Amino acid sequence: MPIAMVNARAVDGIRAPLVRIETHLANGLPGFQIVGLPEAAVRESRDRVRAAIQTSGFEFPRRRITVNLAPADLPKDGGRFDLGIALGILAASAQVPQSALDRREFLGELGLDGRLRAVGGTLPASLAARDSEHQLVLGRDDGPEAALAGGADVVTADHLLEVCAALNGKAQLPAAEPPGLQPVAAPDLADVRGQHQARRALEIAAAGGHHLLMIGPPGSGKSMLASRIPGILPPLTEAEALETAAIHSLRGSEHLRHNWRCRPFRSPHHTASGVALVGGGPNPRPGEISLAHNGVLFLDELTEFDRRVLDVLREPLETGVIHISRAARHAEYPARFQLVAAMNPCPQGFDCDLAERCQCSPEQRARHRRRLSAPLIDRIDLAVEVPRLPTTALKPVPGEDEASASVAERVCAAHERQRRRQDGRLNTQLSGRELDVHAPLERGERVLLERAVDKFRLSARAYHRILRVARSIADLAGSETIRADHLAEALGFRALDRWRID
Repeated sequence: MPIAMVNARAVDGIRAPLVRIETHLANGLPGFQIVGLPEAAVRESRDRVRAAIQTSGFEFPRRRITVNLAPADLPKDGGRFDLGIALGILAASAQVPQSALDRREFLGELGLDGRLRAVGGTLPASLAARDSEHQLVLGRDDGPEAALAGGADVVTADHLLEVCAALNGKAQLPAAEPPGLQPVAAPDLADVRGQHQARRALEIAAAGGHHLLMIGPPGSGKSMLASRIPGILPPLTEAEALETAAIHSLRGSEHLRHNWRCRPFRSPHHTASGVALVGGGPNPRPGEISLAHNGVLFLDELTEFDRRVLDVLREPLETGVIHISRAARHAEYPARFQLVAAMNPCPQGFDCDLAERCQCSPEQRARHRRRLSAPLIDRIDLAVEVPRLPTTALKPVPGEDEASASVAERVCAAHERQRRRQDGRLNTQLSGRELDVHAPLERGERVLLERAVDKFRLSARAYHRILRVARSIADLAGSETIRADHLAEALGFRALDRWRID
């Protein structure tokens, strides 16, 4: 049979579109050509495939070989198509049966000796193969990641000879096993002394998925508080865990080697570029905001980030997705993360405790705050002061510092209320019209909110964010309606007028 068809998968964001590897053998001068928008690594597979077939003891056809990777307008990169190309040549030359290839998909880079090497990013391909009811064949090192997709038929091999023996019915390939996961315990909130207002803000932020800004001098506990938020968030659902793991698999993240059901916590350095945060590159890859999807993005020393870098967060904070466009490629990644940020109240920082001892001039403080744009600040739901504590507050008091486990129970209960009421969504995901349904206000509460909006000159976006926070406070209290005290507490976390940037 001079033509053969083999199934493989490309990489397009977190999608893994099907690629049909069409192999044709024709008479004429011997040659080997790959078409279908292949990049350099794919074109170089000609030499790898030829050597792997020959060193494995098969005959490499001395004919004109044309390999088409369809669809032709989908860019293909990496060595993941080596195995499929080799099997297409062997099937077209009748060395393996075509019928054995029909319900299977193949991914793997070939060494010159025919060994299969890992290609990474196989979880999206495994999910897509499961949905297509295809068996996925890949290298042994890629097996544990692909096996995370429950219900997927994934088998592994070490060598091209093993794959061909299985296709010829002479052997069976072993099923892939998921990795041995090692749960990593999150830091406990009980380690934090005092800071009751900040702890309350952290609980409210976790209950509704709200963005939080902590303002305080160095050493007051901002970073310590932020690192505790994953420990009070509910565990990921099966769908959320798979989506998060699929993103991390594209970057070879350590997240998959530990408890992949834990919510990710990303903390990029303040020297990170805009591309590092949102993703990019010639072949767009996910950035920190996508790696924090379904988890927490912590930006310490917020005012030390370049202002243009921070402004790239504005769109994903609203939409929960990021679109990366390059000259030849376009990718879309989910980015529904919870932003937790920390900053010093002034540039001096060393001796500033939100009181008169600060030696910074008004001009220095104004310049410090102007490093954050008003549209970015407007997208933050809660702002809380984290003052320097007196020495007496650092002593442990039995029963005063609540552990993460008890806080997590209240947060999980609030999440459950929201998901039942709002078709599986949290308060932070409600639109303005949906707030009218799920967060209605009585006349007295509405007058209170309208007066606060006028006094602090808040935007319509801030108006809706206050409502979402008040709804979360009510959910923590187990209340079906938003009372005046819930609304007043939400306004207290919003109306830090001396930190507002006009």
